[in-house]
Order: sequence, then C-alpha cells, then structure tokens
Amino acid sequence: MLTTRASLSTVKTATVGGPTLFDPESRAWLDSLRASGSARETAVERLRQLLLRAARFELSRRRGQLASLRQPDLVDLAEQAADDACVAVLAHLDDFRGASRFTTWAYKFALLESATKVRRLAWRGREIPLEPADWELIPGDLSPSGDAELSELLNAVREAIASELTPHQRDVLVALALNDVPIDVLAERLATTRGALYKTLHDARRKLRRHLQDQGLALDSWLEQTN
Repeated sequence: MLTTRASLSTVKTATVGGPTLFDPESRAWLDSLRASGSARETAVERLRQLLLRAARFELSRRRGQLASLRQPDLVDLAEQAADDACVAVLAHLDDFRGASRFTTWAYKFALLESATKVRRLAWRGREIPLEPADWELIPGDLSPSGDAELSELLNAVREAIASELTPHQRDVLVALALNDVPIDVLAERLATTRGALYKTLHDARRKLRRHLQDQGLALDSWLEQTN
C-alpha cells in the first residue's frame, strides 16, 4: 500500500464569516460542517464520500498514467486524495463565496489532489534534473536556426542563467522551465512549498529579464511558462 492516509480527526472547524447568501443546499453543507458532535462527523463523512467519488473519477480518467500501479494501491491512492481534499475543504470553508454550488466547489479539491498525486507517482524513483545535461534542452523556438539575432539571444540566455542566478535560482529555473518538472514534485523533493518555488522562479525571471534588457535583448515567452 502507499503512504498512510491523513487523519481527519484533528481538523478544526473554520470560523463563520460574515453573512453571505448561498443556495439552500450549499448553506446546509456549510452549517453541518460547522456544527459539532455527531452532526459534524456525519457531514464530514458525507463530504469525504463525495470527494472519494471525485478522486476515483479523476484517477480513472488518468488510468493510462497509472498502468504500473496495482489495484490495491490505486484504491489507496483514491482514499489518500479524498482524505487530503477533505482536509483542504474543511480548512477553506471561509473561502467559499457561493459562485457555484458547494459540492461543485469542493469537488475541485479532489480533482486537484488526485492530479497532484498522479504527477508525483510519475516522478517517483526518477532523479530530478536540476542542471541541464545539454543546453539544447532550451525549447526549439530559441534554438539557433541560422538567425544571428536568435543565436545571440540563446547565447545570452545561457550566459545569464550561468552567471546571474544563485545556485538555487538556477536549479529551480532549470527544473521547472527547461526540464518540465511539475512544481509540486519539485517542492516535495526540495522540502519546500509551491509558493516558495514560485517566488524563486519569479526572482530568477526578473534577474534574467533585467540582464537581457541591459544588453538590448528581449526575453522570449518560454520563460513565462511554468507547469
């Protein structure tokens, strides 16, 4: 089996925010999840079952990426995704604004958790490339093709990545922008958070952009893309 499922018993009920108009079903969900005792326990279990159906749906949709996973592990993966999504929903009850039904809003948490776990499984046992083995890993729209201007830009990008960035910024930029490592996978491997990696990536892009602009060059669109 895979890792132990997260415990739901320690999750605290979110505090009630200001008055907001919700559809009756959504209001009933919020009230029951903010209740106490057996009423809340029943509501949490109902929520978990909803999220489990969503997790199973998403894992089934991605079954081609999970061909090597045994059925018991697939079942456990769905349980993990549902549990983690349930924890997230309960922690973000005050963020629900009623733009959609509560069940639709909550369903998305399970889809996200399932997709994240599939990406992590795909990289399990694989080394995270933090340095480019070959600078030709830079996407094709920046590869020299007889165009002197394009070749100059490519060389400038190579030099700037090597000389202007800190080792950590370089590692994060190369992993995310050049080697297509999912950001949640990189966050797990580096024992950090997605937010911290986004900040590092933003700072690295800003440094490169400023350096290239000082040379009269424009940073191309590939660096703006992060998975």
